Amino acid sequence: QVQLVESGGGLVQAGGSLRLSCTASGSIFSINAMGWYRQAPGKQRELVATITDVGSTNYADSVKGRFTISRDNTKNTVYLQMNSLKPEDTAVYLCNENVVSRDYYRMNYWGKGTLVTVSS
Repeated sequence: QVQLVESGGGLVQAGGSLRLSCTASGSIFSINAMGWYRQAPGKQRELVATITDVGSTNYADSVKGRFTISRDNTKNTVYLQMNSLKPEDTAVYLCNENVVSRDYYRMNYWGKGTLVTVSS
């Protein structure tokens, strides 16, 4: 079993910054792609950013130039640095990781999410 735990959410004023973290634990052999998604009230879940195992990144157009995704493979952790936050960034942010377990099964795992609220 693998567990993902997010942290770093909170309340921030527009224009401010937050840094989210997501750490995986459990039966892990390796982690392929890692990503952040978000879901605002009444809206569908949407992709925010992804990073491959070799560090290639991809961002939603709405966050390009403001958010940066990174990873620390030694800590099984993915980060999301969010700058110049806007009220429309308010959402529950969830991490997703494609994990290969120690018995070589590959599965996608989701964290439970961390709430980011941006006030105007």
